[in-house]
Amino acid sequence: MCGIAGVLLASNAANPRMLHAIQAMTDTLYHRGPDDGGIWMDERAGLALGHRRLAIVDLSEAGHEPMLSHSEGLVMTYNGEVYNFAGLRQELEALGHSFRGHCDAEVMLAAFEQFGVEPSLQRFAGMFAFGVWDRRARVLHLVRDRMGKKPLYVALAGGALLFASELKAIRAFPGFRSELDPQAIAMVLRHGWVPNDQCVWQGVFKLPPGTILSVRADDLAAADVGRVRARIRPWWSLAAVAEAGQRQPLEPDPVALEEQLDSLLRVAVGERMLADVPLGAFLSSGIDSATVVALMQAQSTQPVRTFTIGFGEAGYNEADGATAVARHLGTQHTEFHVTPAEARTVIPDLPRIWDEPFADESQIPTLLVARLARQHVTVALSGDGGDECFGGYARHVMPVRLAGMMGLPVALRRATGSVLRTLHPELLRGMVRAAPLPASLRAAIGGDNLAKIARVIDARDDGALYERLTTVTTDPALMAAGNAAGMWSPPLPDALGRMIYRDMAGYLPDDILVKVDRATMAVALEGRCPLLDHRVVEFAWRLPAAMKVRGGKGKWLLRRVLSRYVPESLFERPKHGFNVPVGEWLKGPLRDWAEALLSEQRLRHEGLMNVQHVRTRWQHHLTGRRDHAYELWAILMVQAWLDASREPAPSPSLRGLAAESPSARRSSGPTSTVLAVS
Repeated sequence: MCGIAGVLLASNAANPRMLHAIQAMTDTLYHRGPDDGGIWMDERAGLALGHRRLAIVDLSEAGHEPMLSHSEGLVMTYNGEVYNFAGLRQELEALGHSFRGHCDAEVMLAAFEQFGVEPSLQRFAGMFAFGVWDRRARVLHLVRDRMGKKPLYVALAGGALLFASELKAIRAFPGFRSELDPQAIAMVLRHGWVPNDQCVWQGVFKLPPGTILSVRADDLAAADVGRVRARIRPWWSLAAVAEAGQRQPLEPDPVALEEQLDSLLRVAVGERMLADVPLGAFLSSGIDSATVVALMQAQSTQPVRTFTIGFGEAGYNEADGATAVARHLGTQHTEFHVTPAEARTVIPDLPRIWDEPFADESQIPTLLVARLARQHVTVALSGDGGDECFGGYARHVMPVRLAGMMGLPVALRRATGSVLRTLHPELLRGMVRAAPLPASLRAAIGGDNLAKIARVIDARDDGALYERLTTVTTDPALMAAGNAAGMWSPPLPDALGRMIYRDMAGYLPDDILVKVDRATMAVALEGRCPLLDHRVVEFAWRLPAAMKVRGGKGKWLLRRVLSRYVPESLFERPKHGFNVPVGEWLKGPLRDWAEALLSEQRLRHEGLMNVQHVRTRWQHHLTGRRDHAYELWAILMVQAWLDASREPAPSPSLRGLAAESPSARRSSGPTSTVLAVS
């Protein structure tokens, strides 16, 4: 796992200070790769590649990057892991290739030379984002993995195409102008995150998951961002996988499907246990992480290291459940109970770590558990992706639960929703407790579910239902910057499939994977997600809906697999999520901090939000009239990010530039150098 950066100048824009530029960009990524760093340049081509290395497999100098292929026709800077590289290496050795070390980057370059870049991608199982320069064709290929696990930002600035793992590296390029995109801010207020097809800075975009962008220097002379984006082409398509899977579903044989899923997950987990550094896993009381840990322990001769964060507040603590699972499996478990004060200390770091406004409050415990794990291991497996693959969110079950209600006349549903939305959430909960309801109905509408039902009962279709369930706010009056259309879905035959597609194409890469990548890499910890192996994803899309949602519960088949290793009593618990009580904190210890960020004078000066609506929500939350925690957290994260963005662009030291390092290596040709920068 690493941090990468690169610069390709337009053919008429050669710049002798390119070395300083790529060094500045690369230095901002030190936290992603503290073990080693390198720069490769071809001044005549106007190309510079930078790399920061977190050594995971092959800790020797043979894994140094940027890396040249054996023929020296290709050079690559790469972030990620290709887990099946050992089998690919054997195939390539049979074809006559030889290798210096045993890292996956060297195997990838050999595959590119043997099969070509795009055909090789189909053979890779893993997570990756990389830039590879073809020195003969003089083409730069930028590639991102199927699910979007590894980030890759691309920008045009000062006559150059830039790419990097994080926005802070783009911003460090001399001449980059950080101009705010108000529409991106509007989307943070709406969803809590900036969608994959947008960026908070104008002139910057994220390479979409499963795509490749090929560019020559000549292409940049008169290019704008739109023309560059038009060159992006897919090498893998989630929409195609979803449509094909639902056209050709597997036979609904529970025993056979359970066995097949167990085998697939064993392979995915086993491949991700390969590392030359200490390895462990995040463990909560949930089904996904418990499944990953169970399959790790089943394939390990030593107790697996597991890590859990606990909170004192009722309803937010998963530590006891995780400890019970760890005890049953026999893992070496580390549990850290966090006080509210300790959790709040990370809030000032959030804008710097995430680079763009990001308002999923579970980023706080994710960062804390990553810091805990990094004290003991360098790689941690997680259960991310289980909900998206196997239908684990409450919204996946809700269409079935609401089927009777949705059949009522629209006018009646609209009137019912209007009445319910005027009532205080605590009053709604009291009504449910007092009403003489059957146990099944009470469970369906208990807790905060009735408030959710009030929000969605008059939705016209499953698309509108999804939007209402997943947006932080649907009130366009809150956002002076405007609004945006909902997530597109291919024409899938059932509502569950359409909802899962929207999660997998939007919420997963834009929220969950951004959260995990930034939190783990902030502390130089590699996070691996076996449930998002593309073979598992493709299998999941072929599962009949009844293998995912059954009996009012999601992840039915995954539960069957887990029950092979863990008693159901240890994992059949209410779903908590991985959140913190920000609503209560905003009324208490965070009140002064929030009030300063939400002051009327400041909001009017910035002009990004409707001042009256923000202030009204803040007062309603403080008085307990309404719980606006999620909306306010999104607003506060935007405000905190605006403060951080006003700080000067990072200008890291240009150490190592006065003279070439003794360990520097030169490739053939007078204009190409490789610098090993410590």
